[in-house]
Amino acid sequence: MAKILLLGSGELGKEFVIAAQRIGQTVIAVDSYENAPAMQVAHDCEVINMLDGDALDAIVTKHNPDFIVPEIEAIRTERFYDYEAKGFTVVPSAKAANYTMNRKAIRDLAAQELGLKTAPYRYATSSEELAQAISEIGIPCVVKPLMSSSGKGQSTVRTEADIEKAWRYSQEGSRGDVAEVIVEGFIDFDYEITLLTVTQREGPTLFCPPIGHRQEGGDYRESWQPAKMLDEDLETAQQMADRVTEALGGAGIWGVEFFVSDEGVYFSELSPRPHDTGMVTLGNTQNFNEFELHLKAVLGLPIPEISLERIGASSVILATGHSEQPTFTGIEQLSAAPKSDFRLFGKPTSRPNRRMGVVVTYDALSADISEVIQRAKDLSSKVTVNL
Repeated sequence: MAKILLLGSGELGKEFVIAAQRIGQTVIAVDSYENAPAMQVAHDCEVINMLDGDALDAIVTKHNPDFIVPEIEAIRTERFYDYEAKGFTVVPSAKAANYTMNRKAIRDLAAQELGLKTAPYRYATSSEELAQAISEIGIPCVVKPLMSSSGKGQSTVRTEADIEKAWRYSQEGSRGDVAEVIVEGFIDFDYEITLLTVTQREGPTLFCPPIGHRQEGGDYRESWQPAKMLDEDLETAQQMADRVTEALGGAGIWGVEFFVSDEGVYFSELSPRPHDTGMVTLGNTQNFNEFELHLKAVLGLPIPEISLERIGASSVILATGHSEQPTFTGIEQLSAAPKSDFRLFGKPTSRPNRRMGVVVTYDALSADISEVIQRAKDLSSKVTVNL
């Protein structure tokens, strides 16, 4: 039985803990607030500021885990190198966690060191530098904090009047203590995908069937599997994902995001952990969902293949305001719907646009994916988060 220290305890962490519990592993869930979703199902929990390196060191020393598994960005990730030197296993690796928690490191690795096709980009550390960067990149463009998640702090600049507002919003949505932003040229893409990529300690790198998704405000709203795409584009995406995950090293699941346009496939972002769009796999679209795959790879258990079992879609349930005790109505309608399932994450508080749950729908491989997507959207719209 392995002891896993989970750093970050949101909804993705909760499903990971459930997968670990099913095969007898011990998990200590850590987050910055009490009663986070993963804490509700873990063996033990800790509440600390993970940007406090001393506090992080103390937790690692206290629990002496077999595996350190990051789930969020706001962690003092540079400490991971010390943990690896002391014999701890960081998932997927200290380098992977440190690089991917900061958009600057991963973008420079992909574009400059590996030569992957990306949107043109610049960096800025002030509103003045942002204006200069935008003048070089051109309008429209996208501004993102170097450290954030779920679209927080991300905005599209369409006129010069948007620049100051974009800077302020980026600082409000930034996680950690990094004020720098990345400015990306706007790609007129046809669609975007997440390619869940599984690296193993021993054995080949495996790819899940591509997941299509729709974002709003930088955060996903619906996802579906499989995403329809040309074979040559899928092969290009797989080659890019293989190269960047190999460069970072380690075992686990990676959410690799791509834009696809008439000009080809563009690398966008990379997460070294289960991906929010991958919650569609909770509808048993694959022989193993993304959380089970991550756990198997972390533990070094062999994964012979990943197969598509049926098509599926997911649609998020969002809060519309602040509440200290959110409740839900409309759950009975979800439960009564055929070929569907849902998760309520158990977050103790709500705020505008906070993800509180997800609906998953599914059907046979021969079914129409657009109908499955629409059914997920219709069902999620029936749920109200009461404030």
